[in-house]
Amino acid sequence: MTLRDEDAVRDGYTPSDGSDFVVGAKQILGFDKAEKDVEQGTGQIKTFNQLGFKGINDKPDGWYLPKDTSKVAIVLETKSEKEDLGNLKWVAELMKNIDVVATKYSKIVGVLWNGKDIRVFKNKDEILDTAPTLQNKSYYISIYTQTKIDKNQIYDVTKKINDALHFKFAMTDLQDRMIFTACALVAQRYNPKNGLERLKGMPYNTFKNWIYDALAKAIENDKKQNAKLDILLEEYIKVRMAITDDQTAIDDFIENVCKIADLVNSDNWNGEDVMAIFFNEFNRYRKKSDAGQVFTPDHITSFMYRLIGVGAGDRVLDATCGSGAFLVKAMCNMIKEAGGVGTKEAKRIKENQLFGIELYPKIFALACANMMIHKDGKTNLAQLDTRKEDAGEWIKSKNITKVLMNPPYERKYGCLNIVKNVLDSVPKGIKCAFILPDKKLEKDGGRKKLLRNHTLTHIIKLPLNLFFGVGISTSIFVFETGTAQGTKNIKGYYIEDDGLETVKNKGRQDIKDKWNSIEDYWIKAIADDNDYKYNTRQLINPMEHLSYQMPENSFEIFEEDFVKAMMDYEMFKRGINVKEFNEKLLAKVLYASEVNEFTDGINVILKGDNDDKD
Repeated sequence: MTLRDEDAVRDGYTPSDGSDFVVGAKQILGFDKAEKDVEQGTGQIKTFNQLGFKGINDKPDGWYLPKDTSKVAIVLETKSEKEDLGNLKWVAELMKNIDVVATKYSKIVGVLWNGKDIRVFKNKDEILDTAPTLQNKSYYISIYTQTKIDKNQIYDVTKKINDALHFKFAMTDLQDRMIFTACALVAQRYNPKNGLERLKGMPYNTFKNWIYDALAKAIENDKKQNAKLDILLEEYIKVRMAITDDQTAIDDFIENVCKIADLVNSDNWNGEDVMAIFFNEFNRYRKKSDAGQVFTPDHITSFMYRLIGVGAGDRVLDATCGSGAFLVKAMCNMIKEAGGVGTKEAKRIKENQLFGIELYPKIFALACANMMIHKDGKTNLAQLDTRKEDAGEWIKSKNITKVLMNPPYERKYGCLNIVKNVLDSVPKGIKCAFILPDKKLEKDGGRKKLLRNHTLTHIIKLPLNLFFGVGISTSIFVFETGTAQGTKNIKGYYIEDDGLETVKNKGRQDIKDKWNSIEDYWIKAIADDNDYKYNTRQLINPMEHLSYQMPENSFEIFEEDFVKAMMDYEMFKRGINVKEFNEKLLAKVLYASEVNEFTDGINVILKGDNDDKD
């Protein structure tokens, strides 16, 4: 089953023990380097039984088995160079070993190699466009994590989930649909192998209870740090839905949740807010009571992250975090900057550098679920009222270095009180970016409340149609804490167009891939203090305005307007009845045969009406 030493020498590999060419594979794959919580190796020296698969005495040629069964496993089968890898017999041997590993793992890469040729399988499907030679294990792991994200597929799958919940499960409340779907997704993410897939064919109560049990297990350890995580379980229990015996509907829901889970697990998932994607779709069956909810568009969370210079070392706060859009985006970008999801820095970022506050229990539950979908970050979410002193004390204890927020806009929710408490509670010199209605600071006393102790450095007016279907005109207000505004001017810019277009039932999307270049332009223009392309830059005197000042349209008058005004005035002076005049004029226009006759007719009408007056 294994390659001979002479094959190894011919192909440039020198076995360390002089007995087995598989040692060469061990070095190339990186199975010779110890890795925490991973069982890996080569050579027929261990049975599957010894590797944790009870009762299986076959011996694999190579294995990579993480303790976390949600991760990718690798199975290696080696043959002599003289063997044809097209032989179905050799493929069958690899498939047999994949079946063994599949009893614990849902993501398996099978590699068939003869020192020269190679075949690679994703579970049991062959991947034809892989590297032609044996690669390091990270290459094969990336077969799963580098899956290209198809946004249309995400929306299509979400639509199927939405339709099923609304029509088959009679779940009419938008937030209930979001919570139930999010909880099912979390349960699947934490139990990828022994998860929802195995519940197909099982009745409603089994399906629903399993999700609850999986959630309870997922938060068990973290509850020691954050007891409020129990709110997720409480809100799941409160979800109102009809008990159904429609097994097809249950099985379809399970399949679609598993598809979303696989997509989120891709390294190409760029921190998009899962809850916002759900909201865009679930909003189609919105009740009036659900109105007013605003989720920050993904491209704007990305822009604001760059606008205030957030980096991998920052401690980021969103004190009205909603579903967690800013925190998820920050997590994704910070981890990329730190070297990727597999680094120790990534774990530190998730556990210690992301902080959120949300008042309302259902929305807090969504934020917890959203963070858990990304496997962490949930321990630093607090259920508090950001207007209150205890929230301020909580913020002070976190040593925040950047703030990204889209607080509720209405005065009744204390919008500016929220902003003030945040600015007053973070250290001096911190950059904070808030999305607010354009005139919010002017209408609600922002100068007195905020600028006595803090500086408003920039106002970036956003596109008018940014919040699809809401009709709110907004700007990003960037503050620097701890220094009074005084007479310092505010720099203003206007991003009139973000390149997104409205797609039916899918909200506004970047279907023509315009946003990345638009974002790059504005980040550079604002940093350079020079909007050379659109010429929207302006200096705003804080004693006069606290909003971006749109230019007034120039006054124009046309000859037709002048003639009409003169005619109206002349008829007014003569006391002519306009309605009767219009009727007589219309009759003359219809029946006059010559222009001169038509002109004479007008004079007759005017004279006649004037005579009537006399």
